Amino acid sequence: MMASLVRGLAVMLGLLLLWQLLVWGTGVPRYLLPEPLAVFEALWLQGPLILHHALLTLAEIVLGLVLGLLLGGLMALVLASSSLLSRWLLPLVIASQAVPVFALAPLLVLWLGYGMASKVAMAVLVIFFPVTVSFHEGLRRVERGWIEQARVMDAGAASILWHIRLPAALPAFGAGARIAAVVAPIGAVIGEWVGSAGGLGYLMLHANARMQTDLLFAALLVLCLMAMALWLIVDRLLRRLIFWQPDTLHAA
Repeated sequence: MMASLVRGLAVMLGLLLLWQLLVWGTGVPRYLLPEPLAVFEALWLQGPLILHHALLTLAEIVLGLVLGLLLGGLMALVLASSSLLSRWLLPLVIASQAVPVFALAPLLVLWLGYGMASKVAMAVLVIFFPVTVSFHEGLRRVERGWIEQARVMDAGAASILWHIRLPAALPAFGAGARIAAVVAPIGAVIGEWVGSAGGLGYLMLHANARMQTDLLFAALLVLCLMAMALWLIVDRLLRRLIFWQPDTLHAA
């Protein structure tokens, strides 16, 4: 844990150094690319304002993540429970991704208003597909020998799903959940860009319109830190939930 923290800090410091060198080397105007110190100064001076909008965005992200995981997981279970439903519903799930989320955002704001509901719905739309597809694939790719042995012991379809398919597919669900934790902020911020009265996306738009690039970068930095923290929390929870799944990548 400590080694990972040290590596993360080293990478962050390296990126900040490269950022500073880029500003010095190119002489780019501050309104186009502010120095890291200017961004941290804006973060310090505008801390209460950024915190207010960050809490709104965080609530949208967390609600969208929870609902997206639940709906995606339920859809995957429905698809795996019936081959007939899978043949009819899976193409619809795939086709839903053909419509860009940017095109749906104005409609969701129109239908659900400028409040939190439209942003949560955007986050759910972004999350739903990777969770559904990854979990469904996990439910499909269960070791055939386990299924046959359970049938020899007169296990029914529901029992096989609950005791064999579901535990075996949890690692795949975990992969989808980790992806969802990273992309959930995208849906929330897109919704805020289209129409909102608060949130980091709203703050970034207004900072950009006023040429307050340092404030824009400060809000973006907070958003990145939130996404990273959310991924780490989800990853830790999944490691505890799927404790039987070994991590063999760095075992040697």
